[in-house]
Amino acid sequence: MITEIALIDVKPGSEKDFEAAVGKAVPLFLRAKGGKGIELHKSVEKPSRYRLLAKWETLENHTVDFRGSADFNEWRALVGPYFAAAPDVEHTETVLTSAE
Repeated sequence: MITEIALIDVKPGSEKDFEAAVGKAVPLFLRAKGGKGIELHKSVEKPSRYRLLAKWETLENHTVDFRGSADFNEWRALVGPYFAAAPDVEHTETVLTSAE
């Protein structure tokens, strides 16, 4: 399992619209090949900063399958207008976890 972590800064004042746009985009991630869902986290200290965590079966499911799809273009059309700058994206693998 791969976790994509996108650091996204949005234009101040557009936070609620951005959150609504991400909500509309959830089906795009769920129907993507290898897509396992997303979470959107908002910074407490910097309210115009978000982290989008998307789960993928493989790295290529994100970098090749999703990014090369019409759904990626739709994702960018929904959320791109709110970006203050290009997102900073990295991919991680879980090496340790704890559960309650």
